[in-house]
Amino acid sequence: MKAFVFNGPGSATWKDVADPRIEEPGDVVVRVDAVTICGTDLHILKGDVPEVPPGTVLGHEAVGEVVEAGPDVRSVRAGDRVLVSCITACGRCRSCREAAYGQCRGGGGWTLGHLIDGTQAEYARVPHADLSVYPLPGSLPGGDAVLLADIFPTAYEVGVLNGRVRPGETVVVVGAGPIGLAAVATAGLLSPYRIIAVDLAAGRLEAAKHFGADAVALADEDPERLVADLTGGLGADTVIEAVGVPESFELCTRVVRPGGHVANIGVHGKPAVLHLEDLWIKNVTITTGLVDTSSTPTLLRMAAAGRLPTSSMVTHTFPLDAMEEAYEVFSRAADTGALKVVLGSPRHDAVSLRPTEGA
Repeated sequence: MKAFVFNGPGSATWKDVADPRIEEPGDVVVRVDAVTICGTDLHILKGDVPEVPPGTVLGHEAVGEVVEAGPDVRSVRAGDRVLVSCITACGRCRSCREAAYGQCRGGGGWTLGHLIDGTQAEYARVPHADLSVYPLPGSLPGGDAVLLADIFPTAYEVGVLNGRVRPGETVVVVGAGPIGLAAVATAGLLSPYRIIAVDLAAGRLEAAKHFGADAVALADEDPERLVADLTGGLGADTVIEAVGVPESFELCTRVVRPGGHVANIGVHGKPAVLHLEDLWIKNVTITTGLVDTSSTPTLLRMAAAGRLPTSSMVTHTFPLDAMEEAYEVFSRAADTGALKVVLGSPRHDAVSLRPTEGA
């Protein structure tokens, strides 16, 4: 099959690789119909995630059809259309029993496109399938559903829920890329008084208004003053960091109110200064986290009911074999206007896989 393979920092190639096969009884093999590119994939290409070895197939989000299932899989079977979650979960370890699937100690967590081959390919092996793939309603298009593999649950769980967004309060989202926009949209589900979006790009701030931001500020035009003016000098109740650079994190700690919450979503490749000389007295809570995807079933129901703006997030579509072009467009989002890019392969009427050993 063809797949997008990480060769080392700064290099990845769409090329022939071995077909995936069932390796454990709980695995499934999925024929990929739709994938997307995550900001984390760009971090991997930059070398910010050194545990990803050269030769790894990238990608951790997909929609597709199950073509083979291991003997222990109970939740899906061949022919089922499924969402492949960015997180896999063994379901047995302490973390999984607490629904902290992102911290799975039984071979799950963020493995796809990280520790094992991922989903930016014609076929993908997904371990621990019973807790890692989700049957999809026929009414939900693949290009919309694939956004529920990562960005919407990440924004909702790591940003909105960890940040304790509550009705009637002020929320600031620093970073209006895809994750930040998903944070704006899902924060709105909890009826805050005001949502303020901050970004360097005016175009993304316009998109933030579409997704529910009540006010916006360019990052280089004193957003601290705007937040102070709109909160009577108090600061925001919840501040969500959705960039992953030291400057954005430090801005978050300056605009949060005493007793407020800073929820970090961004993937940081460099240290950020934690100004405890200012924060120690303010009763500020700072959270970090990898998504658990425990909210995925709820978000799937909401998307099927038209309650999430998934379609509005997709700005560019490509065939699956245009992976290198799609990465180029996504990585130059400031120039191309890209929010999310979705790649899809044509569906086939027949699938032929080599038999699994012992079958």
